[in-house]
Amino acid sequence: MIRLFLVDDHTIMRDGLRALLSREADLQIVGEASHGQELLDRLPAAPADVVLLDLNMPVLDGLATTQRLRIEFPQVKILVLSMLLHERYVGQLFGAGACGYALKNDEINELVLAIQTVASGRQYLCNELSLRMLDKALLGVGPEVAIKPASNPYNFSRRETEVLHLLADGLTTSEIADKLFTSKRTIETHRQNMLEKSQARNAAALIKLAMTQGVLQ
Repeated sequence: MIRLFLVDDHTIMRDGLRALLSREADLQIVGEASHGQELLDRLPAAPADVVLLDLNMPVLDGLATTQRLRIEFPQVKILVLSMLLHERYVGQLFGAGACGYALKNDEINELVLAIQTVASGRQYLCNELSLRMLDKALLGVGPEVAIKPASNPYNFSRRETEVLHLLADGLTTSEIADKLFTSKRTIETHRQNMLEKSQARNAAALIKLAMTQGVLQ
């Protein structure tokens, strides 16, 4: 029997997961929490084999919770369940100690497989992300093809450049903060720093300038 703890700040999501996963004979839901700190507070009284963990939560988000779990409850396996389909999050979370990454739009049988996989001590990556990463590996540019590096005439930091790319993709400050696991204020600070370094009047002018200068490719 796999003891499972559900962590998601949306009650309706937890209710749905509990209703679906309770049908599985080898799964037992031992607890629920709406954020990472609540999970850490309740785990001593409700020992679990696997924590099914959301990423974007108040108080203590998925990444910070993963880091705390690895220190305070190292025996617990962590399976992240998210809507975010980005490879860099997988690297961050696996590096922090997560054992698996699944998507909220996965079929229930794939989610059950993910839980069983991490409970057995193996790593799990959902099919959609696995295929995307495989495609990138197979379609990667060979060593004989040179790629012109992006220029950086304004001395933008690596994080500022990352924020700039997400702004150019049309994301809002809140969306960028969610994707980078940080606060809106931090994103606004990065944007203001880039405006001052480039002397651009606003974000639109900043993106246009960055494209003409080769910062964005």
